[in-house]
Amino acid sequence: MEIKEFDRVRLKDGREGDVMEVYPDGSLVIDIGSSEDDWDAIYDKTIEDVEKKLI
Repeated sequence: MEIKEFDRVRLKDGREGDVMEVYPDGSLVIDIGSSEDDWDAIYDKTIEDVEKKLI
């Protein structure tokens, strides 16, 4: 599966987020949450952690 910057993805743990950065080694930065109250950036995920692309 090809993941690009700004793709919306569902992770295997069920969370959904937007890819903000894709690094050559397959690691990702993903923003999750829907408001300031629950927003978070995840830095420890890789392409293998993505269940599927949503958009």
